[in-house]
Amino acid sequence: MSSSAVPLDDPSYHAACYAMGGPAMMGGSVDMPPPSWYTAGSSDQRAMQALSWRKLQLSRAKLKAASRTSALLSGFAMVAMVEVQLDSDNKIPDALLVLFCVCTTVLISVHLFALMISICILPNIEAFSNSMPAPKTIKESPHEHLSWYIEIAWGFSTALGIFLFLCEVAVLSWVKFWNFSFNASLASTIILIPVLIIFIVFAVHFYRELVAHKYEQSSLGLEELQNIVTQLDQGGNNPIQTV
Repeated sequence: MSSSAVPLDDPSYHAACYAMGGPAMMGGSVDMPPPSWYTAGSSDQRAMQALSWRKLQLSRAKLKAASRTSALLSGFAMVAMVEVQLDSDNKIPDALLVLFCVCTTVLISVHLFALMISICILPNIEAFSNSMPAPKTIKESPHEHLSWYIEIAWGFSTALGIFLFLCEVAVLSWVKFWNFSFNASLASTIILIPVLIIFIVFAVHFYRELVAHKYEQSSLGLEELQNIVTQLDQGGNNPIQTV
């Protein structure tokens, strides 16, 4: 460890851990840079370095989740379109078939678009993160410049993609059971309607809670940093005297 490394018992290091996500970060249970990653300087600078690392890890986690979810759901939608059995004797309305084709095509397109964004950006972030970059080079990672693309991939894969997948299940039930059981298709639709409503309510509620949590964590982090700065100033003004 170099002479500019920050020791584990340094208060500013604990403040940086707190700023990255709360007391759980101080236990080392999540992926974070070692104390040697932080350069010597003020506690505010080290906290900013910790926040930059947290943004990098959060962007990587979002892209990983988006790629896995999109690959899974788009595969299911493709299998549903291929495996559905239709023949000339089926008296399925053309409007229902058009709705099924449009819903499936949009669903696959949305998930493949999110998957494409993840595939293009994630390798660069992975390579940069695994190389344990220096604090001064953390801004060279594309996660901040491409943050809008990351959020689009995350939103398409989770919110819009899952909503379309639920709609796909409802339409598929009508296409599959149109000539066999009207009640089966109706029952599937009746079940999915409250599920869609709950999904929308949960998505809105989760987004609001996430924004409130980020605001609360930022306020607590700033308060903790201010306390650390005050303690460091008091320690500098009152040096310990040895007898």
